[in-house]
Amino acid sequence: MNSMSSLRAQLEPVAELLADRRIAFLTGAGLSTDSGIPAYRGAGSSPRRAPMTVQTFLGSAQAQRRYWLGGHLGWRSFGAAEANAGHRAIAGLEKAGRSAGVITQNVDGLHLAAGSERVVELHGTMRTVLCLRCGQTFARDAVAAQIERRNPWLDVPDEVLLGPDGDVRPESTDGFVLPICTVCGGPLKPDVVFFGEFIPTERFATAEALLRSGDALIVAGSSLVVNSGIRIIERARRRGLPIVIVNLEPTRADAWASATIAASTSVVLPALQELLT
Repeated sequence: MNSMSSLRAQLEPVAELLADRRIAFLTGAGLSTDSGIPAYRGAGSSPRRAPMTVQTFLGSAQAQRRYWLGGHLGWRSFGAAEANAGHRAIAGLEKAGRSAGVITQNVDGLHLAAGSERVVELHGTMRTVLCLRCGQTFARDAVAAQIERRNPWLDVPDEVLLGPDGDVRPESTDGFVLPICTVCGGPLKPDVVFFGEFIPTERFATAEALLRSGDALIVAGSSLVVNSGIRIIERARRRGLPIVIVNLEPTRADAWASATIAASTSVVLPALQELLT
């Protein structure tokens, strides 16, 4: 039996379990590794460093220079990342009426790029930037253009080694001028939930409502180490929903799953889409 036949045999009972159910998806960084964006842990992860916390970011201008310079060096590659077969399969299941939508821990916007419409971005998005003083919102591309105007000496390479946040570790931040709010001159922060921050209450309530509109939960590409994912799993357990986990590595919720599939989301999700539609 070849690998695809073996996978199909593994997925057929999962498809039977989900046959008459509307599926909610919870996705993590492992879904985007095939789009060239590394994860923090597990397969496709970056071994380089821990993420910057919100306390570090807010604590000094030097930390903000490191963040914004590294983020700018990586933005061209990060912003150019394209949705992969896993993202497209989830979007296809939504269009076929089989998906309640997606709750994602990712900040790359690739579910929307793939055509999914019901998407809750739990941790925010790298596509927009907030002013910490007046609350004005800016497109990330506009902030990138401002950075280049304020730092005309900066050379952004076409090919970089991205980190999980879509950034690059700069050799030095000497001479780098921070972007500022063009309305009030205040400091800027990407519209993402940093480590050490809480997910906005209304956003998590929206995710819970999406989960309640489904009859099953598929976890795709998340190790469930971050508490936001476990909170979603707990809500699914309370409702007695079948939980299917697709992840290359073991997760914190494997013991609670109706089925676990240790394979690439880019392979499993299209195959499951074929069986369910």
